[in-house]
Amino acid sequence: MTIRYLFIVTSTLLLTFLSTCDKTRVLKPEGLIISEGFKNPVGFYNSKPTFSWILPVSEQIKSQSAYQIVVATSKSNLPDNPDLWDSEKQESSKSTFVKYQGKELKSRQKVFWQVRFWNQDENASEWSEINSFELGLLNNNDWQAKWAGLDTAKDSIKGVRKFLMHRPQYLRKGFELSSDVVSARLYITAKGVFDVYLNGKDVSDDVMTPGWTPYNHRIETLTYDVSDFLETGNNAIAVELASGWHSGRISRRTALYDNFLSPKILCQLEVVMKDGSKQTIISDESWKGTTNGPIRLAGIYDGEVYDANFEMPNWNTATFDDSNWELVEVETISKDVKLAPKRHLTVKNQLVLTDVEIVSVDENSAVFNLKQNMVGVPKVKVPMKKDDTLKIRFSEMLLSDGTFYTKNYRSAKSTDYYIAVSDGIIEYTPKFTFHGFQFLELSGYDKNAKPDASWVQGIAQHSNFEKNGTFTSSHDKLNQLQSNITWGLRDNFFDIPTDCPQRDERLGWTGDAQVIAPTSLFNYDVHAFWTAWLQSLRENQSEHKDGMVPFIVPDVLQTKNGSSGWGDAAVIIPWDIYNATGDITVLEESYESAKKWVGYYQSKVKDKTYIPIMHSFGDWLQPYPSKTGKGGNRGDTPKELIHTAFFAHSAHLVSKIASVLGKTEDEKKYKKLYNTIASAFENEFFDGNGRLTGEIQTQTSYLLAIHFDLLKPETKIKAQKHLLEEIKNADYHLGTGFLGTPILPKVLDDMGEIDMMYKILFKETYPSWFYSINQGATTMWERWNSYSKADGYNPQPMNSLNHYAYGAIGEWMYERIAGIASLEPGYKKIRIAPIPNTEFLRSASASVKTPYGKASSSWVIEDDSFNLDVVIPPNTTAEIHIPNATQNNLLVNGNALKEASNLKLIRSDNNTLKLLAEPGSYNIQTKL
Repeated sequence: MTIRYLFIVTSTLLLTFLSTCDKTRVLKPEGLIISEGFKNPVGFYNSKPTFSWILPVSEQIKSQSAYQIVVATSKSNLPDNPDLWDSEKQESSKSTFVKYQGKELKSRQKVFWQVRFWNQDENASEWSEINSFELGLLNNNDWQAKWAGLDTAKDSIKGVRKFLMHRPQYLRKGFELSSDVVSARLYITAKGVFDVYLNGKDVSDDVMTPGWTPYNHRIETLTYDVSDFLETGNNAIAVELASGWHSGRISRRTALYDNFLSPKILCQLEVVMKDGSKQTIISDESWKGTTNGPIRLAGIYDGEVYDANFEMPNWNTATFDDSNWELVEVETISKDVKLAPKRHLTVKNQLVLTDVEIVSVDENSAVFNLKQNMVGVPKVKVPMKKDDTLKIRFSEMLLSDGTFYTKNYRSAKSTDYYIAVSDGIIEYTPKFTFHGFQFLELSGYDKNAKPDASWVQGIAQHSNFEKNGTFTSSHDKLNQLQSNITWGLRDNFFDIPTDCPQRDERLGWTGDAQVIAPTSLFNYDVHAFWTAWLQSLRENQSEHKDGMVPFIVPDVLQTKNGSSGWGDAAVIIPWDIYNATGDITVLEESYESAKKWVGYYQSKVKDKTYIPIMHSFGDWLQPYPSKTGKGGNRGDTPKELIHTAFFAHSAHLVSKIASVLGKTEDEKKYKKLYNTIASAFENEFFDGNGRLTGEIQTQTSYLLAIHFDLLKPETKIKAQKHLLEEIKNADYHLGTGFLGTPILPKVLDDMGEIDMMYKILFKETYPSWFYSINQGATTMWERWNSYSKADGYNPQPMNSLNHYAYGAIGEWMYERIAGIASLEPGYKKIRIAPIPNTEFLRSASASVKTPYGKASSSWVIEDDSFNLDVVIPPNTTAEIHIPNATQNNLLVNGNALKEASNLKLIRSDNNTLKLLAEPGSYNIQTKL
């Protein structure tokens, strides 16, 4: 009994001690990243990174009072001997995008870092895990290699519309290593797209590398850790090389890159041996190559031809005999084109679609339905006869007779071919092309075989970013809309933000990009994706002394005119990224570019003060335009109104950016410019009754004036009434194109017309978001009426069935239906303010991975009760708005509001209770 008693007492004391310790013990930081979200990268682009971390979820951690970052050249130096930088203890709540201020970092350098923080009670956390980053080759003079490849221009094949098609190349180099390998880095890029092997093994699972930049300014490089690929003795490096964006045909017209010569690779393998020696293998005159490999042709628009008769077993290994291959030609590295590490992640295979059904079989052909419009390539496993050709065609939808609808592909052939070398089952996945499709047709397979759904899979491809947010609701069509939005985003984020993924275009249209950016930032971690593309935008802008921003980036068409609403991407997207992430770096990088764009507007002002005269795509694809055919694509909102509205808006945003950057004089200058333009705008386009002076009234005219705050307060109130009249005249349908659609919900929200926005959103008939869903859409469409079951396809050839612009409604779905938004940049302060509408919804839920951790808002209406579950991450605060609530009928985690220590009443007005919340989880209930 005595022993048992002593055990109980000892255990009780130990538990008491541990409990006491737990109250003072602070867990270590989590989620360490550098710059725009990189985790322990190799081949990193930035020698002056920023550091971010997340505070762990714990009852002991509400906020951060201080931090310390240590940076060193080796793990062993941390945390006590940080030989690169010691921030020392900084009294600050800042836990995101802390700028490195240590010793200068250089190419190839590997850097290790740790962080710790102090909580609100001044208790220090444990040190974080040690993280690292390794820089790539930052400067052109870091390269010893030469551009190498065969002259495929001399015997290139004439393709569609007489464009040159270069035969894909197979390049290789054998080399010997005299000692065991300790570490090895492969630095590589291409004028074209490549896949690289070492000793027969594929070095990576990247797709279409290195990606697409303005090649006349910058080519991105990749770094691979290949330490495990090499052997003592004989080795071989081998590269498959195709035209890609650099040397293939790009766009529907003659483009800049048509003038570029044969594809080439640039390759530098740096090896450190066990004995301490170093060896470098470079692309040079000693490499050999052939075009007699199995990939006979490969083009982004037109597909790939693979002939198994030309297969070369073991061609990428050290034992292969390449004596009959020819020596490559070489070029030295130009000083005019910057070689720089890729600043966002590569395209990869992301998802395999296996739920496939056979639609039809006709003689020696079969049509397969993948049940989802997607972007990528097929994986086929098909029985064939020797020397027969398998033809693989693609389509987004079918015609009424079951045949392919490919008019919207225009000149893009989008067809792959496989030629069999023997009888039997072949497996084939194209490598140097990609397609936009839901339906796939196989023809030319073994006539004696019965087609089976297992013959086909779809490999969805997109840039390698993670999911950032979730949204769901009680309404099936609203959930389908969310699915369509996210598929459209992934499908068109193929190294750059493209307008469409299937036809002879697939270009980085700036207008499409600026309207979808906020929605994309809710759904995916595309911070690095956008900042990388903005660098390309600035590089193309630099070609124009007047500050013009091309309407596509990279600007392969060499455009001569900028367009209002399109070029403004230079200002709007950086501002959107800053507000979503809190990263001031994107504003610093884009500031001069934004000012130059405003200067371009100023250069276009002629006869009427502050009214620019310039190119415009208008409110692109507005429904029911007054003009028919191609002339109606630009809609009815006056071009001059659009020019002036965006001129004012960009000037206003530049003034806000200047304020953030501490540029006081510029802030005043551009705010004054904005106010002056706004006054000219109202005088030119609106009368004293707040009515548009033009003959045709459009929703977008009023939306731009109201949302950009271009009217005097008394005029704005009157204009709001006219807007509501226009919406009522449209039977509560939207009447907006690319420019008006994203701001429609924001304007109605600010006006308190939430129920009207719900009514518009849940419309089933054209033009509406649910209209395309009712016609079977699984992605967003380019036009509100791209297709109908009753009338078939829109007769115009510009009719993409995978276009993300109208998915901009997704921002409002997160912010207002589910009710989660950022009140201060980067979600430092969060707003939870759902506005339910019981006519359409019984529940909605959203979550977002903020820079401080996961935040979520989830509500459900059951009987006469409104239940809201909220999660607020550490080191933030939140305003929680509860509609139709009072203090007396509110319960927080089952208790009365006055008993909730982490919630404080701000005020109650307009039937809404507003609470200030500390980090934590809350269940809030109220009676309706």
